[in-house]
Amino acid sequence: MSRAQIETELLAWMREDSAPDEDAARFERLALAIFVFQFESCEPYQRFCASMNQTPASVDRLEAIPPVPAGAFKEFALRCFPAEATCKTFRTSGTSLDRRGELHLDTLVLYEASLLASLQRYFMLDLCGTGPEMHFLAPSGEESPDSSLTHMFEVLRREEGSPTSTFDLRDGSLDLDSLVEAIRSAQSRNEPLIVAGTSFAFVHLLDALADTEDTDRWLLPTGSRLMETGGFKGRSRVVPREELRTAIASRFGLDERAVVNQYGMTELGSQFYDSTLLDPYGPRRKLTPPWTRVRFVDPASGVDVPAGDLGQIVIHDLANTGSVAAIQTADLGRAILDSDGREIGFDVAGREVGAEARGCSIATDVMLDASMLRVES
Repeated sequence: MSRAQIETELLAWMREDSAPDEDAARFERLALAIFVFQFESCEPYQRFCASMNQTPASVDRLEAIPPVPAGAFKEFALRCFPAEATCKTFRTSGTSLDRRGELHLDTLVLYEASLLASLQRYFMLDLCGTGPEMHFLAPSGEESPDSSLTHMFEVLRREEGSPTSTFDLRDGSLDLDSLVEAIRSAQSRNEPLIVAGTSFAFVHLLDALADTEDTDRWLLPTGSRLMETGGFKGRSRVVPREELRTAIASRFGLDERAVVNQYGMTELGSQFYDSTLLDPYGPRRKLTPPWTRVRFVDPASGVDVPAGDLGQIVIHDLANTGSVAAIQTADLGRAILDSDGREIGFDVAGREVGAEARGCSIATDVMLDASMLRVES
C-alpha cells in the first residue's frame, strides 16, 4: 500500500460517525503496511531495523515491528519525506541548552483528525457542538509555535470552543483575572466551562489561590470539566497525581471524575485520556484510540510481559505515517483488565530510571555505526 492509500483508510476510520471500531485485523494490516513504507522511506529507521534483522521480509506481526526509543527523536530527523516538504515541527519541552526531540510533519490532516476524534470521544462527549467557553493554562500558538500541546488546544478551540475561548498563560504568567471573569460569566449563565492546561500550570494556580478566602467564585457550573497533562514532576517538586486531582476538584467544586488526565508525547500523533467521563463507574484508566496499540514489554528483552504486569510502554500509533509509528517510551505501565481478563485500558506508573538515555544511546550507536559503515563501503 502507498502512504496515500494508508492515510485515506485511516482518515475514514477516524471520521466514522459512530464510535470508531476496535478492529485488530485492520490495525495489524495497516501497521505492517506502514512499517514497510517507513522502512523504505526513513533511512535512520531502516538502519535501526536492519541491525536487528527485522525487515519487511521477516516482520509479519505487530509485535515484531521494532520500536525506536523516544530519545532517538533528539538525535535524528525521523521523517519519511524530504526536509523541504516539512510544514510543521513540534519540539519536546526543555531549555535552550537541551537537545530537544522533534516531530516533523509534511501535513497536518491526519494529525489533527486523530487528536480531534479522541478529544470529541473521550473528553468533549455531550458538549460536542455546543460551543462551550474554553480557557487554556498554556501559551498561545503565537508564543509557542512548536508546542504540540498548544497546537492541540488551538484545534480544540477552533473546532469546539466558543469565540471567547482564550489562552491565559502569557509571557510566563497566568492571567487570573481572565479566568475569574470566565468563571463568573459561566456561573451567571449556568453553562459549562472547560479549563485545560499542563499539570504544573494547575499546581501554580492552586498555589496562587492557597490563601484565597472567597472560594465560591472558583466553583464551576455543572457539566464543566478540566484537563491536565504533562506529568507531575516540576522543576522544584513532585506532586502525586492523585493529590493534584483531588486538589483541583476541590478548588473548582467538581467531582474528581470531571478532572481528566491526558497522556501524550510530542513524538506521537495521538493522545490517551482518562476513562472517567466516558465510563464514570469503571476503574480510572487510559483509553486507547482504535488506531493505536499500547504494549508493555520487559525493558531488557523487549518481550511482552504477562497481561496486567508492569512493563515498559511501547506505543504503535498509526497516525504517525510520516515519521515512525512504533515508539518505545521511557515510561512504565500496565494493562488494566476487566473481570474476564480482557484489556480495557492502561495505567502509567512512572518513568523507568535511565530508560530514555539508555535506549537512545543504543539506538544512536546502531544508527551512526551503520551509517559510517555505509559510507565506508
